[in-house]
Amino acid sequence: MLDYQGRTELLKDDITNGSVSLRIRDIRPSDEGLYVCLFQSLTFFQDASVLLQVEGLGSGPDISVEGHQDGGIKVVCRSSRWYPQPEAQWRDLQGQFLPSASENISQAAGGLFQTEIAIVITEESNQKVSCCVRNPCVNQERESAIYIADLFFPRVSPWVVALVVILALVIALALYCIWTQRRAKGILLTEMEHENERLQSELAKQKDLEIKIQIKASKRIIIWRYTSLIKLEGC
Repeated sequence: MLDYQGRTELLKDDITNGSVSLRIRDIRPSDEGLYVCLFQSLTFFQDASVLLQVEGLGSGPDISVEGHQDGGIKVVCRSSRWYPQPEAQWRDLQGQFLPSASENISQAAGGLFQTEIAIVITEESNQKVSCCVRNPCVNQERESAIYIADLFFPRVSPWVVALVVILALVIALALYCIWTQRRAKGILLTEMEHENERLQSELAKQKDLEIKIQIKASKRIIIWRYTSLIKLEGC
């Protein structure tokens, strides 16, 4: 079989005693399965089968800090070359399980599994945690730990808080001044409109009075002319 060329070897040193061994190098997940051993001669025939299970204990977990997230520090644990699919989890100092922020397990082309699990560590929570990746079939695991010092956690400086408060007060005061100015301007415009209406009303009254005076004067002129005309006719 092409898949086994250059990787298998029959050990026949003890064949006269009925013992032959099969050695498989560079073991792969595809090697898992049932194998049959057959002995036969002119007077004897017998076979036996054995089930081969492949178990891969992968690499030690590699822990890296990915940056700040959700008020804490995001830490990612990666491990590869596991078979079958492993179990990964975060633990605290007491070995208690910690919920992860995300988990991703994928299978490579060769059939081996790789896992990536993340957690967000906050200043209030346990700052020392361990990442454990376990093979559930053989109950073997690999573990790595990390400790995050206080100085790496995001903090708000009191000076920054004070500056933000002062800035908020300045903005509020500026907005109040603008509102006050606009209100005073609005009141002034209203008063000016009322004064303008009053002046227009008085002007209209004056015009009415002038028109009335002109009408009276015209009536007097007409009456005077009419009287003069009567006198002339009387003469």
